[in-house]
Parts: sequence; structure tokens; C-alpha cells
Amino acid sequence: MDKKGKIITEEAAYARMARTCSQKECAPFDITRKLKRMELTEPVIDKIIHRLKKEKFLDEKRFIRSYIHDKLHFNKWGKGKIALFLKCKQLPQELIEEGFAEFSDISFGLSLQPMLEKKWKSVTGKSDYEKRGKLIRYALGRGFSMEEVMACMKRMEMGDAFDETQ
Repeated sequence: MDKKGKIITEEAAYARMARTCSQKECAPFDITRKLKRMELTEPVIDKIIHRLKKEKFLDEKRFIRSYIHDKLHFNKWGKGKIALFLKCKQLPQELIEEGFAEFSDISFGLSLQPMLEKKWKSVTGKSDYEKRGKLIRYALGRGFSMEEVMACMKRMEMGDAFDETQ
């Protein structure tokens, strides 16, 4: 059923999902959720998903590549957070690993140092030790590994990024 109580046909649901998929990359999980909200049965949903994949409206590899690229460049997320959100979309682990293989490890770390340098200016704390702790937690929350964060902070210390006065 649709919002107004009308029963939606399989063909109409397919047309809506095809339009949605043509406007942006979608994961099969997202499309399934939308179709369930339309109160369609499981066999009909499976049939629509299969047809969308067959006609290249849905492509898990393409979605993963696009998602990694967007979250890396626009949201400045680390590998850990991106992987977690891809798993939440119920995508196969091997496809996620393939997607990450297309990006170099360097590209994941490029956004970290400028982000931490900018954040350092706004972090408050009684001591540098406390501020560094907050900065580390911030970077870990963005999905970067502890090794990446510590290496970056070491580079920042060498460049005296921490010596700026408030």
C-alpha cells in the first residue's frame, strides 16, 4: 500500500525504484526497505530486486565504489567507519574488500592531518595531554586507525602544529 492507502502494483513499484536508482546509487538493502514500506510481499520484492540488477539499475560493486569515494572525499571518513556503514547495508565482505583495494591506503590518510590540524584549534582542555586525548578520540570516531592517528600526530608534533597559542 502507498501512503494514501492505494495498493501499488509490482510494475509501478519497479518503475519507482528504477527512477530512484537512476538518480543515485543505491544498495539492494535500501531498495528492499523501500519496497517493504510499500507493503509488497517478499517474492515480489525479490523479483523487483533481481530485475533491477539484471537491467543494471542496481550494482553492488558500483555502489561500494561510489560510497567509498564520497565518504572519503566529502565526509573525510576513515576506512573503519566506511567499512562499518557498508556492512550495515548488508553488502558482501568480499565486495567491500574489493572496493577498498581500488583506493590506495595513502588516499585514506590524506585528509587526516589537515582535519586534525583544524580540529586542534577548536579543542579545549586544561593541558596539551588532555587536548591530544580529545583529538585522538575525534579521529578514531571518524574511522581512522590508532596507528594512522598516532603517526599523523607525530608528524604534526614535528611540524609544531601543537605549539600554536590560543
